[in-house]
Amino acid sequence: MSQFSHYNEDGLPKMVDISSKSATSRTATAECRVRISPRLYEAIHEQSLKKGNPLPVAQVAGIMAAKKTAEWIPMCHPILIQGTDLSFKYEPVKDGYMLVIGATVTVDGNTGVEMEALTAVTAAALTFYDMCKAVDKSMVIEETLLVKKTGGKNGDFYHPRREKMD
Repeated sequence: MSQFSHYNEDGLPKMVDISSKSATSRTATAECRVRISPRLYEAIHEQSLKKGNPLPVAQVAGIMAAKKTAEWIPMCHPILIQGTDLSFKYEPVKDGYMLVIGATVTVDGNTGVEMEALTAVTAAALTFYDMCKAVDKSMVIEETLLVKKTGGKNGDFYHPRREKMD
């Protein structure tokens, strides 16, 4: 028998059977940061980007990606997501601004939604980059992380680098 949960007795990949797990309310919140130049920040706020406002498009991309996570990540189970919400805020940093993208995904199910939240913020960041690259190709997508998760057999998790959120 394989010592790894995602490999069968022949050593080949398999999807774990979650049918015996209890359905519970679960949430996951992820975050991704995109470092941008002052020039790009100004262009966004002056609404002078040729492609238009990047945030609504990034928001839709994040929601769509959360729903398609099982198609992107081989061992993720397709799940019926109850909700996905994204947030965007700019923070001033040395030499520019940081766009902080957050995503919270909820489900009542027998597996968690951590990967869905992480996929949502990643897709939103990539879409933001695509919408803005004509002005600033030096953007840096950085620090993608799971901020918190609630529910499930293993209980709640709060990333040690973030304050505990209620």
